[in-house]
Amino acid sequence: MSGPSPNMDQRQALRLSMRRQRRSLSAAQQRAAAQQINRHLGHHPLFVRARHIACYVAADGEPDISRLADRASLWGKHIYLPVIQNQRLFFAPYRPGDPLRRNRYGIPEPCRANTPLLTARILDLILTPLVAFDCRGNRLGMGGGFYDRALSFLRRRRRWNKPRVLGIAHGFQEVVQLDAAPWDVPLCGVATDQGVRIFAQSCRIA
Repeated sequence: MSGPSPNMDQRQALRLSMRRQRRSLSAAQQRAAAQQINRHLGHHPLFVRARHIACYVAADGEPDISRLADRASLWGKHIYLPVIQNQRLFFAPYRPGDPLRRNRYGIPEPCRANTPLLTARILDLILTPLVAFDCRGNRLGMGGGFYDRALSFLRRRRRWNKPRVLGIAHGFQEVVQLDAAPWDVPLCGVATDQGVRIFAQSCRIA
């Protein structure tokens, strides 16, 4: 577990360090981590009870949850992938086999032709990648702020039932403390190769 990150310079240094460590994993290590995460998450009530779920296409050493997303689609759940348009994050419906193309950041996303772009408000669960997290649910992303802007409406609520935001990470991406910025939207929990941890009481489901 790494130490605190009290300022922006240290946040950027932490990004570089964690991304380097994430990319250094072998293909076998990545597969093993993905299998564990998919197994833990696939049986968790947050995932089982959700009908509209935002996933992502793994890049830069992020855990691959594509098999879980594909199975969930076959189970009748509605799967969405993030799409960046005009510097805003939206979510587009996705089914296994749908064509993808890389955006300006090199991230695969659904082709936009005849694809509706929806806001996070329609989702039950958002599975989001991250660079680092702490036990209070603070999340360090890639620095673009797309998820925080897309979820800014959650900061105006004292309590919310959806969408629940669950981070997806390798266990080593946990740090002791991340300083939260005023615009940060905390995670309700995180799924790693070690299991699913819930931080927010509102996300606890029996």
